[in-house]
Amino acid sequence: MNMSQKEMEQQLRQNYERDERMMALVFAQWCVNHDLDPIEVYRKAYPNQETSPALIEMLELTVPKEEAGEVAHDTLLGVLSLFDNSDLAAVVTEEMQTLRNKK
Repeated sequence: MNMSQKEMEQQLRQNYERDERMMALVFAQWCVNHDLDPIEVYRKAYPNQETSPALIEMLELTVPKEEAGEVAHDTLLGVLSLFDNSDLAAVVTEEMQTLRNKK
């Protein structure tokens, strides 16, 4: 069976949206784990945009940091880079430096 062009485009879009939600979840959980507000951090990177619907959706899936596994800094930066999310990665890097300075 061959997929039609339309079916293929729909599948690609669904895969991208799923992966985008996963990126948002990794970002949101990292923020929660470090006592940061994911929406506030997002707005630092994108002050002129509305908050990502994927991020809002994934906030509901985060768990308290006491229940969460660690999200390594490198893992988060890698996920952000996969989506060419350099503005958010820059803000996250600044937050990471602030966290290191607090130790």
